[in-house]
Amino acid sequence: MQNEIPQSVDYAALAAQIRSWAHELGFQAVGISDTDLSTAENGLLQWLADGYHGSMDYMAKHGTRRSRPAELLPGTLRVISLRMNCAPPNARDSWQVLAEGDRAFISRYALGRDYHKVMRNRLAKLAEKIRAEVVEFNGRVFTDSAPVLEVELARKAGMGWRGKHTLLLSREHGSRFFLGEIYVNLPLPVAEPQQEHCGSCTRCIDVCPTRAIIAPYRVDARRCISYLTIELKGSIPIELRALIGNRIYGCDDCQLVCPWNNFAQASVEPDFAVRHGLDDVSLVELFAWDEAEFNSKLAGSAIYRIGHEQWLRNIAVALGNAPQSAVAIAALQSRAEHPSKMVREHVAWALARQSNK
Repeated sequence: MQNEIPQSVDYAALAAQIRSWAHELGFQAVGISDTDLSTAENGLLQWLADGYHGSMDYMAKHGTRRSRPAELLPGTLRVISLRMNCAPPNARDSWQVLAEGDRAFISRYALGRDYHKVMRNRLAKLAEKIRAEVVEFNGRVFTDSAPVLEVELARKAGMGWRGKHTLLLSREHGSRFFLGEIYVNLPLPVAEPQQEHCGSCTRCIDVCPTRAIIAPYRVDARRCISYLTIELKGSIPIELRALIGNRIYGCDDCQLVCPWNNFAQASVEPDFAVRHGLDDVSLVELFAWDEAEFNSKLAGSAIYRIGHEQWLRNIAVALGNAPQSAVAIAALQSRAEHPSKMVREHVAWALARQSNK
């Protein structure tokens, strides 16, 4: 990144202009922080040392580049953090779906188009506007696409505070939003962090189906359903399968019980609207999708990246947890001889669980 910084720029005015542009591009909030993440770095390194990242080896591989923005992008002086609401409008109530064991629960952020693509496009447009205003500007946009401590950066940028479930919380929007960043070489004025407002509340900790939130602000990813259904590529630990219930992609429980999400607002982005009825669909129907149908219907979705094999693995577990029924058993039997050893293993477990009910 270039280090030549123009002195004639009114950076306060530029920051105000950036906020205006960001709102025009569909972002609901903007904040600016410096790059000192030394306090958070200690927690990150301890979390990695404890092995809580599981099989996400890239977390350790990136080392301090995650907590030292200038190591990731030399010349970085500030980070612009941006927030975009993600709750899809008109999606079926999450608790109702979770209560019906033969339905598939998919984390609400993944019901529409892949947010990475939407956010990256908007962030790139914002960066172009900054570059047109300040020719010496240099920067890079991120949407969960590189080693970035996005929650800590957003917290420092005054956009909210870190909840006990480790997600960013806002008094105005809860936690139902996506975050994106632009690393910049401009000395923009920074915001002041907000106060925390979780108090003595422990609802997110208490509700976690697998007890993945092992202490306030500390998550063991190896037990987190989002990790198990998305990041984990091998077999799901047997002792955790029954706890997953009918969650086949991600888990929203800690957000669903959070009082601050009473203030969360639905997204106005058409790209985040529900696709293919995925907010209320049976496990049996999704389990019947062959690979071609999976690829076709989930193209452009965040779910696409887990692939058909992992999709079947997840649904097999959910079918094992579903109420006993001949339909569920028949669906599982149809995949009993699947070419994938992993799928066969989880189907066998599910069939045994169904037969023991």
